[in-house]
Amino acid sequence: MLEQLALYQAKATFFMVGQNAQKFPTIVEQVIEQGHAVGNHTFNHIKGWSNRNQKYYENTALAAPLTSSKLFRPPYGQISPLQIRQFKKQYQIIMWSVLSKDYLPNLNCSKALKRICKATKPGSIIVFHDSIKAEAQLRQLLPAYLQYCAQQGFSMQVL
Repeated sequence: MLEQLALYQAKATFFMVGQNAQKFPTIVEQVIEQGHAVGNHTFNHIKGWSNRNQKYYENTALAAPLTSSKLFRPPYGQISPLQIRQFKKQYQIIMWSVLSKDYLPNLNCSKALKRICKATKPGSIIVFHDSIKAEAQLRQLLPAYLQYCAQQGFSMQVL
């Protein structure tokens, strides 16, 4: 992912699961050194709607020192109004405009690329996943998407 972004001088914000940031600190360092931003995505990628508020806050706080960021993206986009009020005291909550769905194992990448490109507008926030589950789809989608954005004159920046 970092190599592809570098080819297009594109910058991204990586919302990191704390558990992964803890396991792979050199990747976190690489992301930051290459001018990308990081954000908090909880420690264990837990859902805000199916966990007690206190557990959700504590899980997010556990990830905080690993990302050192004021940006937060709730896993699955699940966050209650009460959780929003609590997190806004410490974070800027970031959602998305377009979800690539690259985590779906049977994703038709050609159709997905067309859908993502059609939905992209200036200021859009596009979610891709740098996970094992999404790797095969990401390897197809990201280079083609970056090429599309370059052709359209879009610049990709950190949040």
